[in-house]
Amino acid sequence: MNLDERTLPMSDTQPPTDPAGVHPPHLYPPYKSSVLRSPTQPLMPVAELLRDRSMPAFGESALRPFDNDLTRNARINGEPIGERIKVMGRVLDDRGRPLPNVLIEIWQANSAGRYVHKAEIHDAPLDPNFLGGGRVLSGADGSYSFYTIKPGAYPWGNHYNAWRPNHIHFSVIGPQFEHRLITQMYFPGDPLFAYDPIFQSTPQHARELMVATFRIDWTEPEFALAYQFDIVLNGRRSTPFE
Repeated sequence: MNLDERTLPMSDTQPPTDPAGVHPPHLYPPYKSSVLRSPTQPLMPVAELLRDRSMPAFGESALRPFDNDLTRNARINGEPIGERIKVMGRVLDDRGRPLPNVLIEIWQANSAGRYVHKAEIHDAPLDPNFLGGGRVLSGADGSYSFYTIKPGAYPWGNHYNAWRPNHIHFSVIGPQFEHRLITQMYFPGDPLFAYDPIFQSTPQHARELMVATFRIDWTEPEFALAYQFDIVLNGRRSTPFE
């Protein structure tokens, strides 16, 4: 096998098994971890009664100062290194109605592409002033915002010369079962999309739902660029699971 064969884009060569939906299949062999993690038994349906039951709601007591500002919540002796960005959006249901008091948590690599995690194997430098985690509650209009550092790409060993596109992980917990989501937000125009099996496992027509929109009008002059990432928790336009 030569270099070109080992790094060929995988886009559209192995379409997901559920082209009508927006979520990736549980098993997508090019994403090797899914082989071990995918269910081996039939899924258990959730009773309608439980689907409609509200779960505990989160309040402001779940938050600490600067929880939604990753450029400040782990400072020790200076500014974190990298490109400051602002990520903003709204959490909506399938009818476009805002969902308030939804807990949104994010985690990510630093600007060099390294996570603060004991299992991290990438030898890029750690940033002592950047932890890479934050949380916030959506407002009455479903809006949320984070300040953070644009994450770097990193190798991950899924296949030869495998690199993850720049991305931020999102965990969303709303008041009902249908309001639970774990996904990844990507940045527009990333050249690694075509080589990433996690991104490619999502049906082609739904991939754009995971890509943020650059918003020059939301940029803060002399401070941070801005991206819009709206999250829809059910329906045909729902944000895909990662």
